[in-house]
Amino acid sequence: MLLTLIPFFDRNMTVSAYSLFTRKQNFLTNPSLLGSRKYDGAAYADGLELIQELGTGILSGNKPIFVSINNISIFSDLESQCQNPKDAPILLIDQSFPPVAMYTDRIRALRTFGYHFAIRNLPVRCYEDYEPILSQMDYILIDCRETDVTKAALYFQMLYPDAAICAGNIPDQAIYRQLCQSELIQMFEGTFFRTPITQGEHTVSPLKINYIELLNLIQEKDFDLTKAADIISRDTALVISLLHMANTRAFNSEITSVRIAVSMVGQKELVRWIQTAVIQRLCSDKPNELMRLSLLRGKFAEELANVFEMGMRSQELFLVGLFSVLDIILDCTMEEALSMVSVSKEIRNALLDHKGELADVLNFIMKYEVADWEAVSRQMLLHKIEIPQVSAAWISSLKWYAKVLSTNLEPDSKERA
Repeated sequence: MLLTLIPFFDRNMTVSAYSLFTRKQNFLTNPSLLGSRKYDGAAYADGLELIQELGTGILSGNKPIFVSINNISIFSDLESQCQNPKDAPILLIDQSFPPVAMYTDRIRALRTFGYHFAIRNLPVRCYEDYEPILSQMDYILIDCRETDVTKAALYFQMLYPDAAICAGNIPDQAIYRQLCQSELIQMFEGTFFRTPITQGEHTVSPLKINYIELLNLIQEKDFDLTKAADIISRDTALVISLLHMANTRAFNSEITSVRIAVSMVGQKELVRWIQTAVIQRLCSDKPNELMRLSLLRGKFAEELANVFEMGMRSQELFLVGLFSVLDIILDCTMEEALSMVSVSKEIRNALLDHKGELADVLNFIMKYEVADWEAVSRQMLLHKIEIPQVSAAWISSLKWYAKVLSTNLEPDSKERA
């Protein structure tokens, strides 16, 4: 199963929840699914089993997860699919659920079992008729491109004050800031949080330049560990993170300096730690989701190396994914960002010109993370890739990211993630 998570933010740009998007089959390799067989498995709520298996800790950092269900799967044995109530998702419905007794009664029964409910993109003309369903919703999702969210939020607040209002499909920061002015809107979803700057002059802070110096150092073959230790020593957070990692390897040895810690970790592991820890520090003044996006793209690209028959280029792919949001992190254009870091011509071509083999994998990842399943399916067909290969790579990346959070971040950063 293909699956991805799309974030919802509060007005402080902290992730409040995720929406789970799935695709079980590649319709391009199974044309019959486009006909009557498209309803195969409709009685099953995709994603619930995975949530129970992995838990919200790995999937979403313990944030609530919206899971879409249809007007058939709501009558399946959802009770048995939620064996761990604390990981119970928010069941997401739409206007395919008519406001009649059989549905309202089923929603009421599932709420008593512990499920929460949300409805999305309900047309304005349906608001009054849907009172029996709206009155049982914990969340109401409104597409800002289709509806005046501010007016709709006022309407819902008057009639359903206990429901949280979510503005969806927000394209840019300007609209996000405008919607934030309404105290009636609790959550926000869209591409606005990763909109890059494309013009103007921007100054990179001295602290970030320090991190970039460290990234550039590890691009050198057999780089000087002593020099790496000296750069790390300039930042307390990096020192604490390094010592934490080194202590797990120290056993009975005593660590008395940053240089000793660096030598104890070793060059190979130090490179990966620097790549992840430095991105975390670079993103410290950005939405936490941006750090998650950068690290997950890097690891997912690395995991996909063998899938795309590019196993020898896995480390390059990691950097392509890691640096794919470097322009947003540094508040500058991608061209300016790449002028600060030492990367190969192939990586530069992938990030700046979107050309080459590395760019093909990055493009696949970017389509995957927004659940553009048609584009993903076309690329899978072209490269003869099967769904289980991609799914395994993505789940492995999620597990890796959860481990990174638990080992590399200082306690206060964990709270913000």
